[in-house]
Amino acid sequence: MEEVNIGLLTIKVIVGFATLFFIIIITGRTSIYQLTPFHLVFVLVLGDLLGNTIYEDKVGIFHFLYAIGLWTFLMFGIEFMTLKNKSTRSLLLGNPNIIIRDGVMDRKLLTKNKLDVNQVLSILRQNNVFSVREVKYGILEANGQISLLLKSKYQKPDKQDLNLPESPVDLPTSLIIDGEILWDNLHELGFDQQWLDNQLTTNGYDNVKRILYADWRESEGIHVSPK
Repeated sequence: MEEVNIGLLTIKVIVGFATLFFIIIITGRTSIYQLTPFHLVFVLVLGDLLGNTIYEDKVGIFHFLYAIGLWTFLMFGIEFMTLKNKSTRSLLLGNPNIIIRDGVMDRKLLTKNKLDVNQVLSILRQNNVFSVREVKYGILEANGQISLLLKSKYQKPDKQDLNLPESPVDLPTSLIIDGEILWDNLHELGFDQQWLDNQLTTNGYDNVKRILYADWRESEGIHVSPK
C-alpha cells in the first residue's frame, strides 16, 4: 500500500476548497437552483477532477492548479460565448418551453424535455397548485424549474382587487443573533445600546446572552426569541 503524503494532501484539499469557493462566488451560482445543465456538468467534472488529483502524489501543486485553472478558463470562455451568441446560448443553456397552456399539457414538449405527467403534477403540487386546469401558462425554465401563471379566477385576490387601502411595508432588521448584538444594523437604524437595553427590559430580558434572535420592525416593534 502506497504511503500518502499528508502534507501535500492537506495543501491540495485547502487549495481545492478555496478554489471551488472562489469559483462559486465569481460565477454568482450560489444555489443549486441557479445551475443550468452546462454549469452542472462543469461542477461535476471539476469535482471529479479535484477528487482524482488530490490523492495522486505524482500530481504536484502546479499541475493541480493548472488543471483547475484550465477547466475554469474553458467554463468562462464558453459562458462568454453564450452571452454573445444566441445560437450557442440556446444549445448550451437551453430555452424556456411553455409546457402548459390554458390548462392543457403539451405532450411533445414534455417528451422533448424528458418529463412525464406525474413529474409535472408533483411540481404543481409543490407550488400549491392541485389541478392543471388552474394553470394559464406553465413555463419550463432552463434550470428545470417550472414558472406558473394561474388563470385569473384561481389567483389570490390582492388589496387592489378588494379595494383595500395600501398599508406600509417595512423590512425587519436583525439586531441580535445567538446572543451577539449586530452593531452595524443597530446604528443604521439610528439606535444605540441604551435604546436596545430598554427594549429588552420592557420585554422581560435583562441579558442579551439569553437571546437567540431579535429583530426590529418599524410597524411592529421588537421581536425576541429566547435561547
